[in-house]
Amino acid sequence: MNPCRFLPLIGALALAACGQEPQGGGSDASPVLYEVTGKDGAVEGWLFGTIHSLPGGVQWRTEELDSVVDKADLLVVEIAALDDNAAIGKVFADLAGSPEQPDIGMRVDSEHRPDLFALIERGGYSPGDFAGIETWAVALMLAQVDDDGSSRHGADRALLADFKGSEIRELEGAERQLGIFDQLPEQDQSDLLSGVIAETKKRDEDPDRLRRAWLSGDEDALVEASQTGILADRELRQALLVGRNRDWVAQLDAMLKQKPRPLVGVGAAHLVGPDGLAALLEQRGYTVRRLQ
Repeated sequence: MNPCRFLPLIGALALAACGQEPQGGGSDASPVLYEVTGKDGAVEGWLFGTIHSLPGGVQWRTEELDSVVDKADLLVVEIAALDDNAAIGKVFADLAGSPEQPDIGMRVDSEHRPDLFALIERGGYSPGDFAGIETWAVALMLAQVDDDGSSRHGADRALLADFKGSEIRELEGAERQLGIFDQLPEQDQSDLLSGVIAETKKRDEDPDRLRRAWLSGDEDALVEASQTGILADRELRQALLVGRNRDWVAQLDAMLKQKPRPLVGVGAAHLVGPDGLAALLEQRGYTVRRLQ
């Protein structure tokens, strides 16, 4: 089990309903990329919506993005040390492990139990494997069962490679990000697990819909993903998306006021919609213009 596949987490959850490799890419690719300018009209930085797991061979790089990578002075991501499997694994194990947890079937409503046990079996687990694991961690583990992609091919990993040897800053880090899940009340953790179960059923309808939306930069579909499914739950949306965005925008505001110009690469669900970083920066007086 690769603990880095749990991270960053909102991208993995909001864009989890992905199946076969999307067609297209290359000249057709247009993942969301914004330019951020200040009140004087000067370019202060850029926002790029990443996806954290992809099959190999998906062509998503564009000339516009490569131009921004060349111009940016530093990279800002959710988690900088994505390659440190040992450290992330220790954080996950320390937070996720908890003795005397209820039987896994008792942590969701009865209507979800048949699908839960089917998902557990499909993932190669047994119900007893989760006896000492907190519910939020079970949800993250099971969210990966039908994901045919790999974090090795994720867009954030590619950006980290682009900026190797340059300045890289992180907005959260693994411990803080996993800690958000660990601090959820048990009812919210149960809702998270139930949401993961429900999302796996949707994959049969159009398994590639959200990865395709990311690749084409379909903002309407990305906004819908940030407001439906797991993120339709008010408490979960506040904890996992809205609250984090408001924390991040305060950090970004301070960075953008400095002279080095950052490229900010975070999960695409964090950028779009009325609670997204683009809208929050505009509320602070910046102009945000889509480049692709």
